[in-house]
Amino acid sequence: MSPRSARLARLSRSVTFSACHRLHSKSLSDEENLQLFGKCNNPNGHGHNYKVVVTVRGEIDPVSGMVMNLTDLKEYMQAAIMEPLDHKNLDKDVPYFSEVVSTTENVAVFIWDSLQKLLPQGILYKVEVHETEQNVVVYKGEEAIVK
Repeated sequence: MSPRSARLARLSRSVTFSACHRLHSKSLSDEENLQLFGKCNNPNGHGHNYKVVVTVRGEIDPVSGMVMNLTDLKEYMQAAIMEPLDHKNLDKDVPYFSEVVSTTENVAVFIWDSLQKLLPQGILYKVEVHETEQNVVVYKGEEAIVK
């Protein structure tokens, strides 16, 4: 029997959390914020039921048959997503967003960074944040290239 080469797979798990926020940049005037963000700049904020899909990638372990134990991934997602974000006002309850506009793009970055601290190094592949059924952000940890 010949040895089999290692197989790579991607494993995804999703969670849903509810949170409110206000799109508002401290770098802009009130008029500029209203023009840029429209009704999402409402001083009282607005809410979403966000769906987050986390995908990890790695070799399929020949003994367990898994890339990662789903129970472990569930616990990491609970700590990195649900505990800090669920039923929160992102701008007031999450220190990260006191200086960063709480767009879905930045929510994805926050989740990525939080998961990176917990997951085994190099296993996180992508974070998808569904703000609505129509609006989805995918983040894979990329940074902009300085020109």
